[in-house]
Amino acid sequence: MVSTRTTTTTAVLRRRTQAPKPLSAKSRRDYSDTCCELCGSGEYPSELLLCDKCDRGFHLFCLRPILASVPKGSWFCSSCSDHKKPKSFPFVQTKIVDFFRIQRSSEPTQKLSPDSRKRRKRTCSLLVSKKRRKLLPFNPSEDPARRLEQMASLASALTASGADFSNELTYMPGMAPRSANSSALEHGGMQVLPKEDLATLYLCQNMMERGECPPLMVVFDPREGFTVEADRFIKDLTIITEYVGDVDYLKNRENDDGDSMMTLLSAADPSKSLVVCPDKRSNIARFINGINNHTPDGRKKQNLKCVRFDVNGESRVLLVANRDIPKGERLYYDYNGYEHEYPTEHFV
Repeated sequence: MVSTRTTTTTAVLRRRTQAPKPLSAKSRRDYSDTCCELCGSGEYPSELLLCDKCDRGFHLFCLRPILASVPKGSWFCSSCSDHKKPKSFPFVQTKIVDFFRIQRSSEPTQKLSPDSRKRRKRTCSLLVSKKRRKLLPFNPSEDPARRLEQMASLASALTASGADFSNELTYMPGMAPRSANSSALEHGGMQVLPKEDLATLYLCQNMMERGECPPLMVVFDPREGFTVEADRFIKDLTIITEYVGDVDYLKNRENDDGDSMMTLLSAADPSKSLVVCPDKRSNIARFINGINNHTPDGRKKQNLKCVRFDVNGESRVLLVANRDIPKGERLYYDYNGYEHEYPTEHFV
């Protein structure tokens, strides 16, 4: 997530920060004869994590869910931990409405005009395939009860992760101020979000404020941890969500072991580069997983792209479908773009 490059479509992809060192000296300890309890190998000693209770070793990539880096503080293996499957958020409408601060309004959702639908349909024809294709708004589930289930799944994941819901970038005291997020500082260049796509983004935000959420379900998988599935068919180029959280200077996070930080601004002056940190405040983007981009089969799973846009002079990060996504398919995007600096070779 330190630097970005411009693609052939002039969209700029983000990548993760440089991968943190797998183990600190304190966490690694000097147990040269320690083997992984799961694979039996003593290879890759720098990626062996020791349980703080039983002292048994485990490769970061053998654990399920895989750990991208050593967690802060003490760590206990599954045998020594009291950790259980996360509790589900109470399925009570008022609690869900309050959790997401949904506006109680009877105003109908803004619909695309027939002319607009025709224009969007024409953009898929072969005659205009070389023109810039427009972004599409997500299509919420029609059933209000199903939308409540989708929001409850996200609330469960956020609660288990100790994070509050936020659907916008936040600027906290002691971190980077909003004035620091100036797209003019971008070194690699980024695409300016056109007015029509900006209107689509605002439409998505307005739908979320009314409780009309993207058709996504957060599930807990023993191998992947929290992960996100499409809960209905999603069309190519649909805006899935914006990547949000607290905005901070990269220089303040260079030793942070979190693997969910996202490049927001890659400035010519590294001291002005910004990252999005979703550990305290975040939305569903935090739980969308990365692919193993070291194998063809892994790359085939990618169905989202992560793009940074200049939106009214500020940098914003959007997750957008890069192909049609059928119902039930899990969502994945590439942590690295094409630079392959983040270690994804062990990802599921």
